[in-house]
Amino acid sequence: MTGIPVFPAAQQAQIIRAHQRDLYHVSLLREQVENTARSWLGTRTLTRWDKEVELLVKVMYHGLTTGRATQTLGEEYTDIWQHSATVPPSQLTRAALVLLPSVPAYILSRFVNMSRVSAHSPRLATLLRYIPFVLETLTDINLAVFYIRGVYYDVYRRILGVRHISSLPENPHIRPPSYSLLGVLIAVRLIYRFITFARSKSSSALLEEKGKRAVQVSSNRETYLDDRPVSQMLDVVDPESEPAKPAEEDVRTMLDVASLPPAVRASRTCTLCLEERTDTCSTECGHLFCWSCIIGWGREKAECPLCRQSLNPTRLLPIYNL
Repeated sequence: MTGIPVFPAAQQAQIIRAHQRDLYHVSLLREQVENTARSWLGTRTLTRWDKEVELLVKVMYHGLTTGRATQTLGEEYTDIWQHSATVPPSQLTRAALVLLPSVPAYILSRFVNMSRVSAHSPRLATLLRYIPFVLETLTDINLAVFYIRGVYYDVYRRILGVRHISSLPENPHIRPPSYSLLGVLIAVRLIYRFITFARSKSSSALLEEKGKRAVQVSSNRETYLDDRPVSQMLDVVDPESEPAKPAEEDVRTMLDVASLPPAVRASRTCTLCLEERTDTCSTECGHLFCWSCIIGWGREKAECPLCRQSLNPTRLLPIYNL
């Protein structure tokens, strides 16, 4: 009668390669989803829902692998498996591994209005602002411990007690590589960050008082450019994240858009957002787009979306009354 086989713990190199492989596949899947959504919905709509796309890709990838108690593509590549007190991990544990790394951060960034929270409860607003910093610090601490000890690459797996085991037998004649030096370097960086943070907090009261005085002085010395306060220009929201405005509200044209024939208005469609152009501008090759659409496109690809000629955002020409 043969006993139950005992699998060795996964080596650090296997876990690291598996994690890198998973990041590659998630990035590739997100790129394909974005290209498909951009061709169907346009760049402006995709920019408006970029956080939802990122959340959908991560949940879909890990839900179809970890959520179904199967290997991810990275784990399959390195022949490792997730292991906990129950084999495989329980359904609740697997659901936590899928949702915890992405859903709380999405809710905090999408639905929490820090200005409103600060107006109602300054303490709660301060706490919410520190949450990303605390999570980042915990992640770095966990990573330093992993490089030194060799288990729990992910902080959520450490909390839930999910390790990795290897289906490959250990070779007693080969010494696995050590990453302890990386752990020590991360620990040194954390200590430096902690010291810097403590020094900044000790002098925060003086800086805050000086800042209030500077704001009072600057408010009395407001600078204007073309009859517009410079402070308003600096606080302008990124136009790519704003919802599309109707062509009738385009202040950069003297045309009465509402009186144009339907055939003429149909010819004014932007090929990126698939809506009627606003703040029209022309590329060097002569194609017309919305200003925010072509700026967003140019940040990703330095070429015209139609003819593929080189695109220089500094040479875009605003076209008024067209």
